[in-house]
Amino acid sequence: MEKKFGLIGSSVSHSFSKSFFDEKFFREGLRDYHYDLYPLSTVEELKKLLDENPELYGLNVTVPYKEQVMKLLTDIDADAKKIGAVNVIKIQNGKLKGFNTDSDAFYETVERWFPVIENASALVLGSGGSSKAVRQALNKLNIPYKVVSRKSGEGDYSYEHLEKDGQPISSATLIINTTPLGMSPNTNAMPQINYELINSQHYVYDLIYNPARTMFLQKAEMRGATIKNGLEMLHIQAEKAWAIWNN
Repeated sequence: MEKKFGLIGSSVSHSFSKSFFDEKFFREGLRDYHYDLYPLSTVEELKKLLDENPELYGLNVTVPYKEQVMKLLTDIDADAKKIGAVNVIKIQNGKLKGFNTDSDAFYETVERWFPVIENASALVLGSGGSSKAVRQALNKLNIPYKVVSRKSGEGDYSYEHLEKDGQPISSATLIINTTPLGMSPNTNAMPQINYELINSQHYVYDLIYNPARTMFLQKAEMRGATIKNGLEMLHIQAEKAWAIWNN
C-alpha cells in the first residue's frame, strides 16, 4: 500500500528532507513509501493538497508556516502548543495532529556541541517558529537568552538597536541564527549584525544547512568563532518525525 510523506513551505527546493527520506526508505526496503516536496503559496492550500493526496500520512513544515499551520490542525501535542510552533503533522483518519521535533533536536545538538561555560548566555536572531523551538530548548538547557527581531515588539532587541549598541553581541556566548537569511538559493544574504564584535570566545550556530557554510557562519569563523550548521539537527528532527508517523 502506497504511503506518502512530504514537506510543506513557501519555498522547499533548498531542503535535504527528500533525499534523507528517499535514502531511508530505500535502506529499509519500503518500496511503497514516497517523500515529496510541496511548495504552498499560502498555508490554506494545505486543504487542497490533502484532498488531492489521500495517501499522505505525514508532513514536515518549514518556513513560514510553522506557526500559521496550527489553526488548520485537529489537535496539537502539548509540547508543540507550549512552544507555539509545529514542524511535524501526523495524518490519521482524516485528522491532523501537530508536533514539534525541532526543539528536542536542537537541544540534543547543543548539549553535545556547546561546552559547559559559566554564566553562558545566548542571542537568538529571529522570532518566528524556529526561534520559538530554539528558545524552548535554551530554557531546558538553563541558558538565558535575548531575542533579536525585525518585527516591532517581538524581541528584546531590533537589528537597528544592535547597530548602535554592540553589548548584546559582545556579551553573548552563543549566537543562533533561526532566520532563513543565507539559505539557498539566496546564499549572499545574512543577518545584519556587526561581525567585527565576534571573536574566539563565541559559539555560532546557524539552523540553515544548505549551504553548509552560510555567509553568517563564514564571517563568524573568520573572526575565530566555533561554528555549527543545522544538518545534524535536520537528521535528528527527521528521525523523531518518522517515529511520530509510525507510532
